[in-house]
Amino acid sequence: MSLNLLLKVWRQRGPKDDGHFETYSPNDINEDMSFLEMLDVVNEELIAQGKEPIAFDHDCREGICGSCGVVINGVPHGLKTLTTTCQLHMRNFKTGDTITVEPWRSTSFPVIKDLVVDRSAFDAIIQAGGYISAPTGAAGDGNETLIPKSVADLAFEAAACIGCGACVAACPNGAAQLFTAAKLAHLNLLPQGQPERWSRTVAMVDTMEEYFGSCTNYAECEAACPKGISIDFIAKMNRDYLKAKFKDRRSTTKIDTSEAG
Repeated sequence: MSLNLLLKVWRQRGPKDDGHFETYSPNDINEDMSFLEMLDVVNEELIAQGKEPIAFDHDCREGICGSCGVVINGVPHGLKTLTTTCQLHMRNFKTGDTITVEPWRSTSFPVIKDLVVDRSAFDAIIQAGGYISAPTGAAGDGNETLIPKSVADLAFEAAACIGCGACVAACPNGAAQLFTAAKLAHLNLLPQGQPERWSRTVAMVDTMEEYFGSCTNYAECEAACPKGISIDFIAKMNRDYLKAKFKDRRSTTKIDTSEAG
């Protein structure tokens, strides 16, 4: 079955351009196409007409890399839950539908061009502490470390975050707590992540606060996350942050006492 659609797509030449919506009418869209494949068809038609194609992010197109991501009819990645834009198929729409396509809307994700936004703020959070320095050997060595299954499962759930930014785009405050909490949890829960657990938490949370808004528990982030990551991780992050600050304060107090003596 093929679809005839009306697309309203956000076009913006660059960060300093005001931007506007342009309307396109793609016809005979195969319902088995993904949303990005549908945009490919639109772009092929625009190129054939000598017009500028729509810029949008994509890479693996398998819901793994986190590169894709647009707001479809007001919802990050579209209305189908637990689905990335690249995995959203056109059979979820009906012929004659009007589809509005926009970039992530967040001050921390400035538009580069059309549907492409700058997500380097996420990179800054990872660079602040999203790694381990402990030598863990090869894969076989890692598998020899005994970890309770419940802990391993929870760490894996957190590690499923693909860093697409839907959580930020959905949040009324433009907060990145879910992303940061997931990136912290998948390291902080495992033995390999313990040596830098407290310094990592402070560094990543403080960096997050430089770029993003504050969390007020709307839970829109969890609803928009294509990997279904729970806001429970935010509570774990907040707990670790408080513990880390307390440990740092206690350490400073000991140093001050020794110097005074």
